[in-house]
Amino acid sequence: MAAVAGWLALLAATAVAVRRRWNGAASPARREWSRKLVHIGSGAVVPIAWATGIHRLIALPAAAAITVVAALNHRLRLLPAVEDVGRASYGTVAYGASITLLLWQYWPQQPAPVAAGVLVMALGDGLAGLLGPLLASPSWQVLGQRRSLVGTAVMAGASLLVLVLLRLALMALGLEQAAPPWPALLAIAASATLLEQVAIGGIDNLSVPLGVAWLWQQLS
Repeated sequence: MAAVAGWLALLAATAVAVRRRWNGAASPARREWSRKLVHIGSGAVVPIAWATGIHRLIALPAAAAITVVAALNHRLRLLPAVEDVGRASYGTVAYGASITLLLWQYWPQQPAPVAAGVLVMALGDGLAGLLGPLLASPSWQVLGQRRSLVGTAVMAGASLLVLVLLRLALMALGLEQAAPPWPALLAIAASATLLEQVAIGGIDNLSVPLGVAWLWQQLS
């Protein structure tokens, strides 16, 4: 648990430093860098918890408590580096809720679906949110939310890469039976990319991790 707490403390401190550095930036995308840093970095919590064997009775209450803190921060803006995005979004709260639900459903008997869901959301959606606004490309609207070709491609590519690396890690550990077959990874990545298209209110922070974890478990 100390490793997870230390990582989160380092992540929060780095996010605050990034926020201070870019708070006055003219580009709204740059002002979101601190939030995206937290979004991406939080994904490492699950592999750390898996590697250190954190018990369900510790992991689940901790995730629930962090979700409550995220909800309070959304309301009170105590830590703008995490929450201040300049638009109506419950993404940070939904992200914490999705991790809590995944831990409740699968932990510790089936850590692989939890890792798949969280890491796809952390890296796929996080990198898409960083690169999509920075690189010009054709874009479209889905329920009032802008989506771009670059962001969607990054989401698809990063999701597939995460799933492939997770499967390789399981194979190295002799746990290949806990992973879907190779062709199924393409289907899971494609599904994650489609789910990420609907992001109104930050709902993709809930739908993507839960959807990916469910597909991983069903196809394994």
